[in-house]
Amino acid sequence: MKHLDEYRDAETARRLAASIHREADTDRRYRLMEFCGGHTHAIFRYGIEDLLPANIEMVHGPGCPVCVLPTGRLDMAIRLAKRDGVILASYGDMLRVPGSKGQSLMKAKADGADIRMVYSTLDALKLAEANPGREVIFFAIGFETTTPPTALAIEAAAKAKLGNFSVFCNHVLTPSAIAAILEAPAVRDLGAVEIDGFLGPAHVSVVIGSQPYEFFAEEYRKPVAISGFEPIDILQSILMLVRQLNEGRAEVENQYIRAVTRDGNLRAKQAVSRIFELRRDFEWRGLGHIPYSALRLKDAYAAFDAERRFDEPYIASEGNKACACPAILRGAKKPTDCRLFGSVCTPETPLGSCMVSSEGACAAYYSYGRMRERTQ
Repeated sequence: MKHLDEYRDAETARRLAASIHREADTDRRYRLMEFCGGHTHAIFRYGIEDLLPANIEMVHGPGCPVCVLPTGRLDMAIRLAKRDGVILASYGDMLRVPGSKGQSLMKAKADGADIRMVYSTLDALKLAEANPGREVIFFAIGFETTTPPTALAIEAAAKAKLGNFSVFCNHVLTPSAIAAILEAPAVRDLGAVEIDGFLGPAHVSVVIGSQPYEFFAEEYRKPVAISGFEPIDILQSILMLVRQLNEGRAEVENQYIRAVTRDGNLRAKQAVSRIFELRRDFEWRGLGHIPYSALRLKDAYAAFDAERRFDEPYIASEGNKACACPAILRGAKKPTDCRLFGSVCTPETPLGSCMVSSEGACAAYYSYGRMRERTQ
């Protein structure tokens, strides 16, 4: 397949769906988690669940880094933004995420904090160059996909001797989150999560490759199919997982061969390793504290680390207690299980990060699937 339309071809989709129906064992249940929010949105946008047999359930996972960022880290960003002489540069999807006490970056901006939306790390660097008398802090957030640009920005700032540029680092690691879900399937407050197999994230895997997932297949006996975002990609990946489970195999299969290799993008990984090291501990919304699951700047680049530069402490805090986002991120609940969903919590008035983020499960349900359970 060389053209986008071929990845959305209706006849090919029908053939794949027929194969899934034919090969899915009616005497068993298949619970397949798509880790990436891009997959969640594609599943709803293209009605993929309507093509699957009733005994195949898609479990919606952590979704995106915006969703899993704990409230305390957002509160830190707001405190940094309110400091005198600071310009906080942030991607747009973080601006409306609620922090504690209903605060957000958007509201902090309305109260007078200088918060600028940027589209890339280069935009943040240009802000620092254009405002030499101000401290420019880049709110860095993302899985492995967005970490290399942050690393290159720090190297560029060091080379240009931009003394007024720093990074508030919130880059987290996908494999650590998957391990946390598999190692703690029963959680007292959030409920049990039973997973038979994973749709591996696409863009993350372009960077890190397929090799990191081999551990989960071997250690936990859970098959992984790295999937692209188009409907044909997802259906083919589901068929791969059904076949593995039927045959008692637990392997890593790469459906997204047009973009993912086993070793990933070596130059990108090298850039990250030059700048970052593992944090000993990091809190995830919905997953709790996970050791060695996030990155921080190495000591050689401490001058560009906003947390150390401004001595800003992390203070754990809670969001809206009625919001089910933490359980939804684990796959223990669906958005429709939350009593706030679609009533007081909508994309226009979000109360949780799952509704704010363009890749959040609640946003996907609201945009494409909120009427499904009422009509079935």
